[in-house]
Amino acid sequence: MESVITSSISVWFGSATSQSEHRLQRIMWCAERIIGCPLLSITNLHSARSKKRARKITADPSHPGHALFQHLPSLRNQRLRALKTRTTRLLHSFFLQAITLINFHKLS
Repeated sequence: MESVITSSISVWFGSATSQSEHRLQRIMWCAERIIGCPLLSITNLHSARSKKRARKITADPSHPGHALFQHLPSLRNQRLRALKTRTTRLLHSFFLQAITLINFHKLS
C-alpha cells in the first residue's frame, strides 16, 4: 500500500486539497487495520520522499532541476535559496517545497 502511494507523492501532494489529504489518510488508516502494522502519515511520507528525491537531484549535476538548488552565499549557513514565485502553481511545486523542507530540517 505504501509503495503505491509513495510512487509519485512528491509530485501531487503539494497541490492536494485538505479534503483529498484527509480522504487519503483515511485510506491509510484502513490499510493499517487490514495489515495490522502502523504506516507513516501522509505528511511524513511526503517529507521523507521529497528530501530523498531532492538529495538525488542535488547530487546529480546533469539533472535539469539541479540549478534550482542553490546555496545562499553565507559561509556559515548552508541553507538553500528559495525560489521567487508569483503564482500558487509554482508555490506548490516540488522544487519549492523540497527547498523549504531541507531548509527547515537544517534549522532544527
